[in-house]
Amino acid sequence: MDKKYAVLIVDDDKFLLDMYRKKFEREGATVDVAVGSLEALTKLRSGAKPDILILDIIMPNMDGIELLEMIRKEKLVPDAVVIMLTNESDPERIEKAKALGINGYIVKATRIPSEVVEEALKIVNLKN
Repeated sequence: MDKKYAVLIVDDDKFLLDMYRKKFEREGATVDVAVGSLEALTKLRSGAKPDILILDIIMPNMDGIELLEMIRKEKLVPDAVVIMLTNESDPERIEKAKALGINGYIVKATRIPSEVVEEALKIVNLKN
């Protein structure tokens, strides 16, 4: 990784957050995590500016798609690469996420964490 990316990972699973944080940091990224959508919104509204935003879809209170709708509506991090990392398999929900301008979609169950990081960086490099 040539560029030092700032990554914000949003999930309601602390164990996964920790695991993904370690994998991204190994690749030289600066990583912040948010447990759930509300914490993510607070961080973004307070000025967090990640280059890469990784969102789970299935979360309590506000799911990842609702979170992304808020982010778009409030024009928070308009230049961030947005990747959905989820086990959501409902095609309708996937289409909705795509309509909100995501850059990538990774199914958790089919990838080990190091592959997730690899895939995410590939998506970022394609955009830049």
